[in-house]
Amino acid sequence: MKELAFDAVVIGGGAAGMAAARELDAAGLSCAVVEREESLGGILLQCVHNGFGLIEFNEELSGPEFAERVEESLSGTKLAVFTGTTVMELDAHTETKSLFCYSARFGVLRLNARAVVLAMGCRERNRGNIRIPGDRPAGVYTAGLAQRLVNVEGYIPGKDTVIIGSGDIGLIMARRMSWVGCKVHAVVEILPYPSGLTRNVVQCLHDFNIPLYLSHLTTRIIGKERVEGVEITPIENGALVHEKAFTIACDTVLLSVGLVPENELSKSAGVEINPMTGGAQVDSMLMTTVPGLFACGNVLHVHDLVDYVVEEARRAGRNAALWLKGARPGSEVRVKAGPNVRYVAPGRVRIDADNKLYFRPLVVKNDALLEVRLDNRVIMSVKKNHIQPSEMQSIVLGPKELLAAQGMPDSVLEISLR
Repeated sequence: MKELAFDAVVIGGGAAGMAAARELDAAGLSCAVVEREESLGGILLQCVHNGFGLIEFNEELSGPEFAERVEESLSGTKLAVFTGTTVMELDAHTETKSLFCYSARFGVLRLNARAVVLAMGCRERNRGNIRIPGDRPAGVYTAGLAQRLVNVEGYIPGKDTVIIGSGDIGLIMARRMSWVGCKVHAVVEILPYPSGLTRNVVQCLHDFNIPLYLSHLTTRIIGKERVEGVEITPIENGALVHEKAFTIACDTVLLSVGLVPENELSKSAGVEINPMTGGAQVDSMLMTTVPGLFACGNVLHVHDLVDYVVEEARRAGRNAALWLKGARPGSEVRVKAGPNVRYVAPGRVRIDADNKLYFRPLVVKNDALLEVRLDNRVIMSVKKNHIQPSEMQSIVLGPKELLAAQGMPDSVLEISLR
């Protein structure tokens, strides 16, 4: 087993991992990036559609183009990059963390570092997670797998498709399947509103005349050897109306029923997980409950846009560098989600610095009021023209707003929408 030592190791070579590693290198620290795929870029490499980079680069790029831009920023750095390498174990119980990695190219590696940045991204929920009744025929895919088959492998998974769930990947695949000559019969969503971004609903469904069934549940997948159809049942007043159930004939079902942060490795290292996000509990430095372990991007909480992933990852990289040089969070205030807010990340803010907080609404509402309360006293109030669960929100709080918490260690910051 080959053993190497670095100041920091970043697990994951997607947009988050590359951005965090760039900051660590810029701080003059030795850093390695470990990526299980054969090249850097992560999931972006299979996202051939446009819509990336409007915030980060002020222009519209495809996924591979965005990944290329971020990778170009690594030019001239001293980063050690291990592609085609999988981290199988993370021992974080001592000051020096050890990562045990396996690779066809590099063999068995043990990488030692004082800081580790978790940037493993997220994975899709599958049929087992949502328990759709029926047999187990061929032709059932997650939307992300179908995207890889079409865009990378050059295969078409089926001709007549129904998409279950209106997440962004599913909406984008509705358009992609239409482009390759398939018939997309419907997108079926259990909620009374779409789960994906409004722009994707318009560009991927409305522009292609693809029906969107809101408040409908897929109650059965029909077929023995191959999918033959799906049974769809409407929901009225919170109850299934079985007498109104109908069947759509199809040979392929794509599941777009949510994403989950990829945190098995984090859990094995003793990281405390936030039950609302599925990601790590982090402080104002984006450091987890295990000292020296930082988290950013979709492994922390699922983002809408990769532009936000890169912004957050840069902060994680800078904070990891500062931590390695002796900096510590200082005075912090705990943050909690208030009414109509599902979660807030990170879970703590610094009193003496600017803090960027991301949060996700629980409701669809026009003319909403964002309220920030410190110990039940309103310190900020912002009007929002429109909010919905599919669009993440953000806010910046600094010493001006948090000054009242000075010397009060039990203070609580609450973010709510009314």
